[in-house]
Amino acid sequence: MSQRHAPSRAALTALTALAPVSWGTTYAVTTEFLPPDRPLFTGLMRALPAGLVLLALVRVLPRGAWWWKAVVLGALNIGAFFPLLFLSAYRLPGSMAAVVGSAGPLLVVALSALLLGQRPTVRSVLTGVVAAFGVSLVVLKAAGALDLIGVLAALAATASMSAGTVLTQRWGRPEGVGPLALTGWQLTAGGLLIAPLALLAEGAPPALDAPAAGGYLYLALANTAIAYWLWFRGIGRLTATQVTFLGPLSPLTAAVIGWAALGEALTPLQLTGMALAFGATIAGQITRRPGPDRTEDRLGVPADRLGVPEGGTHAGGPSPARRRRVPARRSSHAG
Repeated sequence: MSQRHAPSRAALTALTALAPVSWGTTYAVTTEFLPPDRPLFTGLMRALPAGLVLLALVRVLPRGAWWWKAVVLGALNIGAFFPLLFLSAYRLPGSMAAVVGSAGPLLVVALSALLLGQRPTVRSVLTGVVAAFGVSLVVLKAAGALDLIGVLAALAATASMSAGTVLTQRWGRPEGVGPLALTGWQLTAGGLLIAPLALLAEGAPPALDAPAAGGYLYLALANTAIAYWLWFRGIGRLTATQVTFLGPLSPLTAAVIGWAALGEALTPLQLTGMALAFGATIAGQITRRPGPDRTEDRLGVPADRLGVPEGGTHAGGPSPARRRRVPARRSSHAG
């Protein structure tokens, strides 16, 4: 029954892809509606309210080792990533800042080999190189001088998110805990890590007008709570490499918004780089179909370390081991 209700691979991939598409709007919202030069406060307002709302909905707290795991994942995926992301958004054009993030697949391929024991395939490495090359076409040939701090912040944000993606798959979820609770833990932990830094570095919160309040509301709910739930849900069911190759959809979205709504110019060479990044996204979803006993090889970690997925445990009913014990019990009574 769980198989019947489980989404197809294409549907799951499409739903997960909505997360980076949503994140591609972050740069336009930040530069057009939010107070200037407040990357820490903006990261805080995006993470902590969303995390608290999710915790109020699920009412599940971490237990045991998951307290420190939630802090580590919250720091990588939220606490470090958000401030670096917004710092780059304030200092770079939207299309450029987001495209730097498409170098993430190559980092995830390397980290998956180190932390998940997944040996990189030639195709995954080449696909990652193509994505990185597309980034270089956009960033290195962009019109005007690039801000070095902005570029470094964007690269550091990409590295932090890549490490968080791989560790999220390595650790999975506790038994009986869904992706909504895991998302709430990380957003809350990350927001609490950002809060003291924002207060010390940026002082009291700025006064907010109606556009800024609406921008923060959008970032907290649609752009963060819902998007990260879809993202972590996808990580639990797809490989880390597949999920991260959806990342180039964020810069593509940002580039389209920058060109259509913000008047940012795109050269033919930049368009070529974006086409390569989109091609890498498609190629990253093509995987070898695993056999029935290749769960560990497909996911990179043993199935029992991924936590119980939504909708049940073993798809299709009792496990094979349980079915084998029934005839054995009958034969002992018949003897």
